[in-house]
Amino acid sequence: MREIIPLSGPLNASPALPGSKSITNRALICAALAAGESCISNASDCDDTALMVNGLNQLGILVRRSGPDLIVEGGGGRVFGPKYPIPVGNGGTTFRFLFALAALADRGVTFEAGGRMTERPVDSLLDAFRDLGVNTEAMPFAGRFAVGGGGLRGGAVMIRGEESSQFISAVLMVSPYASDTVRITVPGKLVSAPYVQMTIDIMKTFGVQVQESSGVFEVIPVKYRPARLMVEPDLSAAAIFLSAGLLAGGTLRFAGSLQSTVQGDTRIFDLLQQTGASMERPNPGEVRFHNGDTGAFHGIDADLGATPDLVPPLACAMLFAESPSFLRNIAHLRHKESDRLDVLVREIRKLGGEISVEGDGLEIRPSRLHGAGLDPEDDHRLAMSLALTGLRVPGVTLNNPGCVKKSFPGFWEQFALLEGKGD
Repeated sequence: MREIIPLSGPLNASPALPGSKSITNRALICAALAAGESCISNASDCDDTALMVNGLNQLGILVRRSGPDLIVEGGGGRVFGPKYPIPVGNGGTTFRFLFALAALADRGVTFEAGGRMTERPVDSLLDAFRDLGVNTEAMPFAGRFAVGGGGLRGGAVMIRGEESSQFISAVLMVSPYASDTVRITVPGKLVSAPYVQMTIDIMKTFGVQVQESSGVFEVIPVKYRPARLMVEPDLSAAAIFLSAGLLAGGTLRFAGSLQSTVQGDTRIFDLLQQTGASMERPNPGEVRFHNGDTGAFHGIDADLGATPDLVPPLACAMLFAESPSFLRNIAHLRHKESDRLDVLVREIRKLGGEISVEGDGLEIRPSRLHGAGLDPEDDHRLAMSLALTGLRVPGVTLNNPGCVKKSFPGFWEQFALLEGKGD
């Protein structure tokens, strides 16, 4: 358990951000399929990426860490099925991306999932690979999922996008190694669309073009080329510290640029400005909030369907707004490491907060808050976000703080730069 220490005044801190887990894990798959050595600089060192690296090694792809870099000896499309199951824990990208890669293996591959991963959606991914000529099997009661390997035949496949964009990203990344052109049709709504664009951009870095028109993605058979890729700072993690700046005012300085061309969570800056708080960015790595220690700002009404990782920090920050907030189009948060909508409502109500699920979103109203013991249900993003409440409310404690290792192992060391501090 960890007690959060309230702030004493405006911030003056320089938190260090990890490399983006989303970029790292996508780059690892593309590098694994390239023929030759690739270098992924500023790679994430979180638990999900460690599981990804282990899985690649089990599949016959040599990956080694060299300082902040990951060196990948790509197999040029050759993948070998291991004798033993590959552990993937509760990592969505880890499991879904490795599962896709294993479709190219020389024999069947079994994955062993843990925690809530056995309950999270996977049928759309399994169905897609069956349509592409690969046998798949789900044994969620045993925490196991199997893919037959043997390669992809190509052709047309339909993947619905309401539950997770990761299904589309997974199929896209291995499609260049199908025997024929792959055409993916995404009917209806696609949640978290910026993450699919991130996948396409990273594939381009490794030499593969994806053609997209009106919800149809087309990939012709072609080979990835080895590449060097610099991973951007994780803007999902930055959103936690920027939300703290909204609550306290002051200055935050980050090493490296917070400007991004591939991370949808760069939208956090626009959303914070919508609160009416005075904010400026004198350079790409520095943000100044001029609302002082009163933290005066108003609520927002925003569609966050494309940027679901911004929902937890914004939901916690908007508890301190001067008017209600509405965070919309976020029903897919029920399929994350926890049912994030239900857990946010339950834990925020422990603090006396007025929050409710309304349709496909959350309504948050200003209220008088008090300290409480909070349980993020082993969900890394909820742990980091709920900690924000303790910066303004005395007596907030957090159960199982170590769950942040899933995406940000050094989070608490960096968060401590904020706690109890001020100019």
